[in-house]
Amino acid sequence: MKAWIMDQVHTDLRLEGDRAKPVPGPGEVLIKVVAAGLCHSDVGYIEDVIPIIVDLPIVLGHEVSGIIEEVGEGVTEFKVGDEVAQAGKASDAPGVSRDGGFGEYVIGNVEMLVRKPANVDWSQASAATDAGVTSYSGVVVHGGVKEGMRVGILGLGGLGMTGARIAVVQGAEVIGIEPREEVWETAKKRGVSRVVKDVSELAGEDLDVIVDFAGFGDTTVKAVDAVKFGGKVVLVGMGKLEFNFPSFDFITRAITLQGSTTLGKQEHLEAVLKMIDDGDLIIESQDIGFNDIPDGLDRLAKGGVTGRLVARYDN
Repeated sequence: MKAWIMDQVHTDLRLEGDRAKPVPGPGEVLIKVVAAGLCHSDVGYIEDVIPIIVDLPIVLGHEVSGIIEEVGEGVTEFKVGDEVAQAGKASDAPGVSRDGGFGEYVIGNVEMLVRKPANVDWSQASAATDAGVTSYSGVVVHGGVKEGMRVGILGLGGLGMTGARIAVVQGAEVIGIEPREEVWETAKKRGVSRVVKDVSELAGEDLDVIVDFAGFGDTTVKAVDAVKFGGKVVLVGMGKLEFNFPSFDFITRAITLQGSTTLGKQEHLEAVLKMIDDGDLIIESQDIGFNDIPDGLDRLAKGGVTGRLVARYDN
């Protein structure tokens, strides 16, 4: 099979044309990749910002959807020909704990596989596995957002815009926080009630939850002043990995600071795919070809991508 190989950090991916197809073990399936999303985490692995948990070389790409071509021993939940998407978590996912979607075939763990709804596009299915579930995890799983809440979404990039829409679908009143005014109208079309440039403008508004998709330190600190007594600030973004956090308001107002990451649960990916299937959610994405993956990662590294890039192998 063809695959883009990461031999070591700080180097370009290498194309290998005759890599052996992986063989599924017990509880696993072999997936022929149809679509694989490109993620800032992939750039993080290449730039040695995010540690790699397996030995190199590795095939990156953890946002995978495709068709089951072979099932391993004991697999009864899925069969050859099923169209699936693979949920993932930090310790177990294609492109993380084993070769991933920047190759033509990947191994899928049946405990994290979800059937792709027939009406959901392959690119949307791939984007749902990480971009969608990361946003869902921040808003619903860890933020606990539900009908009637007042919620701030801090950072209206790809993840934040998806998170804002998910919060709207949950029935919350959603306020966006984003300095780039050019995206405000898009946010309002997705149901956001209003948008402000800086979270400090919301100080004293007693929001139930703020989900920080930016994570630049001062964004998280200022968010504390905008939530109610006993409110919650959920940190998803990693714009800055270390920052000072004044504790007085945090303690005296009983604020919860919650870190958020994907947990690899089938039901979370199923919930995102259902929203897409129902027409309630569209994850902004752009298709590229298999051969365009290195260029796409370079564009991501330079900040030149809006939404998600998805490599399609069926065109």
